[in-house]
Amino acid sequence: METSGFWDQKDKANAIMKEKVTIERSLKDWNSLAARMHDLEAMAELAAEEGGEAMRADMEQEIAAIQKDIAATEIKALLSGERDNTNAIVSIHPGAGGTEAQDWAEMLMRMYLRWAESQGYRTEILDYQNGEEAGVKSVTFTVSGDYAYGRTKAEAGVHRLVRISPFDANKRRHTSFASVHVYPEVEEDVDITIDEKDLRIDTYRASSAGGQHVNKTDSAVRITHLPTNIVVQCQNERSQLKNKNVAMKVLRSRLYELRKKELDDKVEKLMSEKKDIAWGSQIRSYVFQPYQMVKDHRTGAETGNVNAVMDGDLNQFIDAYLISGMGGTGQSTEAKA
Repeated sequence: METSGFWDQKDKANAIMKEKVTIERSLKDWNSLAARMHDLEAMAELAAEEGGEAMRADMEQEIAAIQKDIAATEIKALLSGERDNTNAIVSIHPGAGGTEAQDWAEMLMRMYLRWAESQGYRTEILDYQNGEEAGVKSVTFTVSGDYAYGRTKAEAGVHRLVRISPFDANKRRHTSFASVHVYPEVEEDVDITIDEKDLRIDTYRASSAGGQHVNKTDSAVRITHLPTNIVVQCQNERSQLKNKNVAMKVLRSRLYELRKKELDDKVEKLMSEKKDIAWGSQIRSYVFQPYQMVKDHRTGAETGNVNAVMDGDLNQFIDAYLISGMGGTGQSTEAKA
């Protein structure tokens, strides 16, 4: 960092500074825990000598607090993937089922935005395509903050909802699916080459909420990467140029993840290993009726408090995913509904 020209490549320098801050924070956490454990030992010796009930109660309280902080620190230690400490780009798409699935996709969006808020993450909606009657046809948003991708990637896959449909006059039970895609936000220094000749860029009039300006000009941008048929969109910014720049960032992230998946598949083929989770299968079920339960099919984690989960209480599932080792297996973070 003190070498000449360190800041000449701003993106690369910022990435190094971010890594430095992460390492320093980890050391601080572990040193703090070690100091608290030392203090606890001193309290235990004093309690043994004096036998004070009040001191024992303080010790029990401190032990519980330390155990909680140790668990949180262990979870952070599991977030050691190449891009775990980057921001995340999340896209949600409804499966077959029209209004039912589109409504479910919007419910998932709300769940993730509430979870992100509760964790102190910043979010920004990049693209929002309204459903025909309710819900969304697709939505893409960023989650920014420490280990945003490392934690959010646990949610990638197909999510299944079982409920009495609010759109069915006969009040029948319906099953809906939506897929969640999670990509790391990659910096400019990542070796992803995009040839302008491989792109088809379309502009259109934005339709989502975001101010009256979105309906006045063709500022929204849709980019199709012809070799892979990947399509990205952005309509959040006021200008066409800004929307194009954001869309290109999303495209770089998706191409990065595609390349990573191709490499993982090659390694998997050489080692003749099979994935625990079938491609495109559901990772989690949310049952509203005839009983209430949310169950993650990868880890077995489950809860009967459906309302809390839909309000963003997801850490129990994310932590279980990380502890199980799935977060570091290189499994693809994309699934199909």
